[in-house]
Amino acid sequence: KNLIDIDGGNHVFSLCTHHLIHCQMAITLNQSSGKKACPLCPEEKFKPSYGHKLRRHLQNLHWKVSVEFEGCRMCICHLTCRPMKTSLNGEQTPVRLGAHYHCIVCSATIARRTDMISHIKRHMKNGDTEASFTGATSGNQSSTEVMKEVDTDVHVFPNYTTPQKTDSFFNPKMKSNRQLIFCTLAVLAQERKPLECLDAFGATGIMGLQWAKHLGDAVKVTINDFSEGSVKMIQENCHLNRMKVLMTGKEEDEEDEDEIEETEEPAGTIEVTQMDANVLMHLRAFDFIHLDPFGTAVNYVGAAFRNVRNLGIVSVTSTDVSSLYCKALNVTMRHYGCNIVRTEYYKEMAARMIIASVARAAARCNKGIEVLFAVALEHFVLVVVRVLRGPSQADDSLKKIRRLIHCQWCEERVFQKECHMVEENTYRQLPCDCHGSMPGKTAVELGPLWAGPLFNPGFLRRMLFESVQHGIDDIQPLLKNLICESECTTLKHYSIFGPMSHSSQEESGVVIKTLTPPKFGSEGSGKRKGGNVSRNSAKRQKNDIPIEHPPFYYSIHRHSIRGMNIPKINKFLPYLTQVGFRVSRTHFDPTGIRTDATLAQFKTILMKYSVPTYTGRVIKIHIHPACPK
Repeated sequence: KNLIDIDGGNHVFSLCTHHLIHCQMAITLNQSSGKKACPLCPEEKFKPSYGHKLRRHLQNLHWKVSVEFEGCRMCICHLTCRPMKTSLNGEQTPVRLGAHYHCIVCSATIARRTDMISHIKRHMKNGDTEASFTGATSGNQSSTEVMKEVDTDVHVFPNYTTPQKTDSFFNPKMKSNRQLIFCTLAVLAQERKPLECLDAFGATGIMGLQWAKHLGDAVKVTINDFSEGSVKMIQENCHLNRMKVLMTGKEEDEEDEDEIEETEEPAGTIEVTQMDANVLMHLRAFDFIHLDPFGTAVNYVGAAFRNVRNLGIVSVTSTDVSSLYCKALNVTMRHYGCNIVRTEYYKEMAARMIIASVARAAARCNKGIEVLFAVALEHFVLVVVRVLRGPSQADDSLKKIRRLIHCQWCEERVFQKECHMVEENTYRQLPCDCHGSMPGKTAVELGPLWAGPLFNPGFLRRMLFESVQHGIDDIQPLLKNLICESECTTLKHYSIFGPMSHSSQEESGVVIKTLTPPKFGSEGSGKRKGGNVSRNSAKRQKNDIPIEHPPFYYSIHRHSIRGMNIPKINKFLPYLTQVGFRVSRTHFDPTGIRTDATLAQFKTILMKYSVPTYTGRVIKIHIHPACPK
């Protein structure tokens, strides 16, 4: 019982038993009721007693230290109602927890009373005053909310933005990530059908639902999650979107299937599994795998490349920004085996570091990779690669992993030359002369990092075309910027932006050029293709590889000259183009400029077109009397 009426009064306890559901049930404690257990303590702490002892126990131990909120009292709880945690051997064990409180608004578990009071005050300050687990007549009413994204509805818990406190984690800020993944899968679906796709960490299942809902029979979607609560939530969301659910090792839920058939026919079929992601990827083969764990994904990329099919795609989303962005260097060394420092191009260095670890994991499975695109936005880094089967492809990928020489004085950088012999003076590879003019060691070796290209313009154009076809307008500006960055050109020099509004055939001409071989769709359902098809596909992909764009970028604000007004970025780009350098903006940094010019050349042109700050003024310099003239 979650609500207890003491002495016939209306004092309410807000508790949580197993699923943190607040029930509207009350019992009256009296001496003739027999022995009853305390609803807030385990039996080993308080044995079942008669009403007067139970009443005294509740008043003295729980009622006195309760926290009041909107007429309800959140009493202290001694039950083991924390979520289960996974041990090293894979078993689920309860978290050891002493006395604690349950927030009536967000279901958070807090140990100390002072922290609980502060937590409630923050809810009141933010306007979250509606108790999510209370209600006089809502005993069976669900406490979930319905979120909608790209015509897909999902149920989420009120604390859906905190992954530590809920199984159904849903982050609205990851919308751009989900849209990029959808466009990637839509392009792959044009090459061969049907595709076996895996969302290894489903949570609410919104990503897999979008795949199945908008791509239809072209994909066979499998949504996996290790948490039992997430799997139940995924099933509910599938039924909410009129999807038929297939459970691994079980027959379909006949009752839910009958409910769907009574109203309308199911819009599609989704397979839902509950197992460890590494186990699932070792057991089955897929054409498309998306990894989005909470934190780093290095523990799963090895299993992802074990059974992924040739010319399939693996997308990796990493949210461990503390280790990627040089805030926890020891964690970076443990997870990625890289030595890094904070630089002006740290976001691109994080993407290259992830690609290097992905390439090494693929090479262990005798597979190579082709990077389709890499994006660093908000608090995540997304890397999408195509799998190329064969030991020679793996060797070619490993040759693109090199160390980076970074000058700590001027921040010039260059990848080390591919050489097995020890070089006497590695400073000669740097374009700058800081080592000759500065004392001591001036440069550091970073990496190993991916030294190849980060983008494939042909694939990005096809993604842009699919976004237009499916009406995803939010992601189109980012895709346009990525296409320009991949070709190291400006928006004015890219033809797809002009005729797109009035000539879709000319735009699709780019797509038709890459989709001319119709043999992908005529093959089987996902089995590995024959030798001729694989060779033709690999040849087509090699012809799609662009000229490598310049690695890294310069921040115009970082290299500005003191006392000079630098020009606007869009006005400064033509100045570099006039001299003959390739130039473009970058999505990694709004003030960054990607160019093949050296830092000295970049500063020379920047100095040439900068204007003094105090033009026409006489600058008076006051010299301190104690200082020599």
